Amino acid sequence: MRFGALFISVLIVLGFSMPSFAQPFAYITNVIDDTVSVIDTATNTVIDTIIVGDRPIPVAVSPDGTRVYVGNNDDDTVSVIDTSTNTVIDTVNVGDGPIGMAVTPDNTRVYVANGDDDTVSVIDTSTNTVIDTVNVGDGPAGVAVTPGNTRVYVGNFSDNTVSVIDTSTNTVIDTVNVGMQPTGVAVTPDNTRVYVANADDDTVSVIDTSTNNVIDTINVGGVPVGGVAVSPNGTRVYVPNGLDNTVSVIDTSTNTVIDTVNVGMEPLGVDVTPDSARVYVANASDNTVSVIDTSTNTVIDTINVGDRPVAFGLFITQGSERGPNPIPTMSEWGFITFAALILLSGIWNIRRRNPVRT
Repeated sequence: MRFGALFISVLIVLGFSMPSFAQPFAYITNVIDDTVSVIDTATNTVIDTIIVGDRPIPVAVSPDGTRVYVGNNDDDTVSVIDTSTNTVIDTVNVGDGPIGMAVTPDNTRVYVANGDDDTVSVIDTSTNTVIDTVNVGDGPAGVAVTPGNTRVYVGNFSDNTVSVIDTSTNTVIDTVNVGMQPTGVAVTPDNTRVYVANADDDTVSVIDTSTNNVIDTINVGGVPVGGVAVSPNGTRVYVPNGLDNTVSVIDTSTNTVIDTVNVGMEPLGVDVTPDSARVYVANASDNTVSVIDTSTNTVIDTINVGDRPVAFGLFITQGSERGPNPIPTMSEWGFITFAALILLSGIWNIRRRNPVRT
């Protein structure tokens, strides 16, 4: 019994002494002061501030969490940030007025919507160079890539459409009519639906990706001019409403608004943590980020960031879905068990030399 209890104790100690797993970080673009605030989501504090280009608006995080791409709207560039050092390691010239962007799930391409010249720049992430330019609709804004890397959906703000790009050819293969002034675009994890926020008619269009037809229209709050985020578990869509300072919560099984959350002033950017437990909302007019607990749909924290945070795009790194005391993986259990056996062997030898009588 004593050795059994000792063995379990050793496992517990070793398990908790394993290297900590990275928690997600949120990268918030601040338009007026040309910076990116880095939030540690474990503590909800700003741990770094990165100087980027002129008027940073869109942001996209690489799937592996090693890079963050920031579109600088006034100088027509994309800043490439190394997340290990939180420094800008490259600057890429793109089209006129980059305002939306997304990284492909395979981490090989960045698609950048240039709102002032009606194009999408395609960046090769291995070289940080533009390898293609795609003509889309009028005033492209939000960008989303399907989980299988095959399609890119681009909301065209000025002509009320969504352009569908085939990534194998970088050509527009379809154009979908949606609501008025589409901005934020998001794809569900199962690749079946695209949610598009329409700023001028206070709706969200739902596109069936198998047909590229709008199959539903959802009424939300006032002026959803910012981003759209689907929870990683696929059950919820979060839409910030810039006019009435709220976030609409949509149930994807019914495409109905099931809750409305009051946040800061003029919410624009939105993203969800990898475990679907928290939603981070950038409030442009009061320079804060609201943190929503998805189990209660209430704001549990407010974080001060830079001047006019927009964070248009998916801005949270993948991090780890495990909590502060993670359950080890099989390989980690192997390491723990091996180390435990070594320790127990040492303890057994000591006990043999110095027996304890009971």
